[in-house]
Amino acid sequence: MIVSLDEGIRELVRDGDTVALEGFTHLIPVSAGHEIIRQGRRDLTLVRMTPDVVYDQLIGAGCARKLVFSWGGNPGVGSLHRFRDAIQNGWPVPLEIEEHSHAGMANRYVAGASGLPFAVMRGYTGTDLVSHTPNIATVECPFTGERLTAVPALNPDVTIIHAQRADRRGNVQMWGITGVQKEAVLAARRSLVTVEEIVDELEPLPGQVILPSRVVTAVAEVPGGARPSYAHGYYERDNGAYQAWDPISRDRDSFARWLETDVFGGAGAAREGGR
Repeated sequence: MIVSLDEGIRELVRDGDTVALEGFTHLIPVSAGHEIIRQGRRDLTLVRMTPDVVYDQLIGAGCARKLVFSWGGNPGVGSLHRFRDAIQNGWPVPLEIEEHSHAGMANRYVAGASGLPFAVMRGYTGTDLVSHTPNIATVECPFTGERLTAVPALNPDVTIIHAQRADRRGNVQMWGITGVQKEAVLAARRSLVTVEEIVDELEPLPGQVILPSRVVTAVAEVPGGARPSYAHGYYERDNGAYQAWDPISRDRDSFARWLETDVFGGAGAAREGGR
């Protein structure tokens, strides 16, 4: 189903949902995150392996009640200050956190995509995450007796990703550095893929990942939808935007001004509206 960005968020993201916006330095669905803010979604459990600036923005806008993650920061710059404010001061609302390792998060998505209740791995040994995170347990291998780590499957209510292309039937194509986008979509109950362009036919490319239309709920054409991250073959990472975010996010008033001009303002909303 081909939809506009605002229609896709309105139909697929609901208050109280568990929402994953996945992308690893590349193809981060930033415009979709801003549309969630514009539509005033609340009480979301946000899930992501590496929450960065767009999750800082969602948290600061009061959309989240919980964050399930494995690392959080402004890559190459420093802390996420809206995230820190929510944790330390409960502003704008208190934020619960559930922290995992990268491997733990990736394996949870794989288990969800595979229809399994949990994943088994060698990991978390020597960390204190086990004592702070209830969704980490140990199990005994029935064949060798080895003690292993188990983590429950992740099955988001909705996964949102950004990709380079989709065809008019809703098949999605992405390439370049990809993370767990495929697994996150396959694990989800609903999915929205924003793309740089919709084309008549998908031209095969080396290293491509294809998501067939049968696993994608909706596609929205949103050119530039990953900025300030990058879309391989379309535009580069805007390093200056990540640097500029640090002073904006440090102060509540400057963050509120940014929300008003860059997310709710007419130019920002129109820029990210998609077709």
